[in-house]
Amino acid sequence: MKTNFKFLALFLSLGLFLQSCSSDDDNGSVVGLDAPEITDFEYGEGDDHSTEAYAYKGSDIHLEAEIYAEAVVSTITLSIHAEDATAADDEVDWDFEQIYTDEDYLVINPTFHEHVDVPSNIPAGEYHIELLVTDTEGNSTEVEGHIEILEVITLSDFSIDATAVRGSDFHAEFMINAVHGIHNISVDVHAHDLEVGAGEEEWDYEVELEDGYHGETEVEFHEHFDIPATAPAGEYHITFTVEDEEGNTEEYETHIDITE
Repeated sequence: MKTNFKFLALFLSLGLFLQSCSSDDDNGSVVGLDAPEITDFEYGEGDDHSTEAYAYKGSDIHLEAEIYAEAVVSTITLSIHAEDATAADDEVDWDFEQIYTDEDYLVINPTFHEHVDVPSNIPAGEYHIELLVTDTEGNSTEVEGHIEILEVITLSDFSIDATAVRGSDFHAEFMINAVHGIHNISVDVHAHDLEVGAGEEEWDYEVELEDGYHGETEVEFHEHFDIPATAPAGEYHITFTVEDEEGNTEEYETHIDITE
């Protein structure tokens, strides 16, 4: 009988010890929480909250994602950088990174929604996007994607005379795509250091064209330009400049040989 009583006392003591250990664990830090989940990650042109993966220089990118987090979110980090785009002389490299700690995000299950301005002086091309979410337990999750940054004005399919006879004309045509609509198109024709002979006059031609182009977002430029019979023969420099309704410009330069 005494043996049974001792066994029962030992069993009860062990139970109390295990319960005490369990209680200590419950009062400590929470362990075993899963890392945050990021779903419905979308991004695109900001003006119309597009989900197509492109945006324009000088505009903005709309980004949105749903975040499921068992622990409170501590930071959301967004980074954007170029893949293979190379900056021209008048452009700069764009490497964007921002850590968001807004109160709306430092909760369980926040919705991420931001607009990021795209500089107008960066190279067009493909850019890499990364979204990193970290919670207060140190767990983190990252999603990534790619977005194409496009020019707001593009010129293509050029067909411009390389030579012309003075006293006749030269022909120029090309396609224009302007997201914000065309304001005007200027044409500048001039020569450098051509000798002006007897009966000749220096030819320096400039014109601004709006009729048939103003306000258009996609149009074919097609014009003929008269060459004075008195223009000195030689090489002339031609610059076509398209300006849109936002003040953005795009140029195309070429040369033409004027012959007698």
